[in-house]
Amino acid sequence: MQAPEMHPFHQRPNRTLIALSFPVLFSLIAEPLTGLIDTAFVKVLGSGAMSALGAGTVALTSLFWVFNFLMIGTQTEVAHALGKGKQERAIKVMSLSLVLAVLFGLLLTAILVPFATQAATLMGAEDAVATAAADYIRLRALGAPAVLLMSVGFGAMRGKQDMRTPLYIAVAVNVLNILLDIVLIFGAGPIPALGISGSALASTLAQYVGAIWAVFVVVRGLGFTWQFRFSDATDLLKVGRDLFFRTGLLMTFTLIATRVATQIGPDSGAAHAAIRQVWLFSSLIMEAFATTAQSLVGYFLGSMDVVTARRVARYVVWWSLGTGFVAIVFMLLITPIVIDLLVPAAAIAVFMPAWLVSSLSQPLNALAFITDGIHWGTSDYKYLRNGMFAATCSGVIALLLIDTTQPDSLIWVWFATSLWMTVRAIFGVGRIWPGIGDNPLRLGKA
Repeated sequence: MQAPEMHPFHQRPNRTLIALSFPVLFSLIAEPLTGLIDTAFVKVLGSGAMSALGAGTVALTSLFWVFNFLMIGTQTEVAHALGKGKQERAIKVMSLSLVLAVLFGLLLTAILVPFATQAATLMGAEDAVATAAADYIRLRALGAPAVLLMSVGFGAMRGKQDMRTPLYIAVAVNVLNILLDIVLIFGAGPIPALGISGSALASTLAQYVGAIWAVFVVVRGLGFTWQFRFSDATDLLKVGRDLFFRTGLLMTFTLIATRVATQIGPDSGAAHAAIRQVWLFSSLIMEAFATTAQSLVGYFLGSMDVVTARRVARYVVWWSLGTGFVAIVFMLLITPIVIDLLVPAAAIAVFMPAWLVSSLSQPLNALAFITDGIHWGTSDYKYLRNGMFAATCSGVIALLLIDTTQPDSLIWVWFATSLWMTVRAIFGVGRIWPGIGDNPLRLGKA
């Protein structure tokens, strides 16, 4: 790692941001694209298999998401340590995180395998669908340690500003997943057709390949040690507590918004689902900038260079805002394509006004996402949790005031979503400029 004064960001800030963000973006896109291909394969098996895949995927994704703090905490701590020039500290943090990933992964496996049927039932699956979903959950649960190990590995790599290797691993894992899908779902030669269980087994095997690759890279690049104290895990678990609460609030708003949209009517529910798919995809661009901001801000704060950390914040905010305005134009231009691909004819009338609100809100979304990354880089997790609490309270109140008896009320669901994002953006930006509360980026604080 270069000394702070020689960092490329000082000479070429824009080029550095783009060079770091693009690999992150493509690695983020790889997984949802594979999910679509997975769905297309399973669709051939019929609606029962599709329902089982949906129930199993939602259950597993929700549980894996709870442990996302391992990746976020590792990335920030490694960036801080390397910014301070403390290689040994970075090795200890990464080593502890890898061990915790294995332990938490085994715990998830131990819970999910015997209780897979109950998890499937909790997702609304019944009879044959519940049986298939339970089989899917059991096989995917065997890969829980691999999922968490790969996550920690990606966090460590990005903490040292290696954004390309996670991209290579993500692409390889997802390509392998697709190839294994073809063989295991439909059978080939002596290998019998396993159906939806084949889809689960393909994902699990591919994830172990990715985990081994990720661990090999970080251990070779940083090293590994058993000379850490498990008491050091307290800091990571505190991060987990704050991020768990924040994630719960995020999911609460999302679920209530979906419920309200569905209560308005089937056309509203279908239109809402279509808008949300595009909205989530557009957020990946903002998340790529946020991940880059997290690494750079963490690194410069670690080197006690608050001035450059603030400069990073300023540049990524302008880049994300610009991207948000470009997203408005892009979303409006692709409106006919979105309608043709995702929106039933009967839902077009309610879709259009809500789609316009969602499109115009993109700059606000950009500010909310990018400031998340900045504050992850400063380890300001408690503040992010509190900001999400304020935003979710505001958004949920707005959702509950919507008259669901009016068939054209979907537009208000997206106004409420825009309010939710606006409050998040205000908290995110206000922490830096002018500097709400105990701002880690305040000049002179370091």
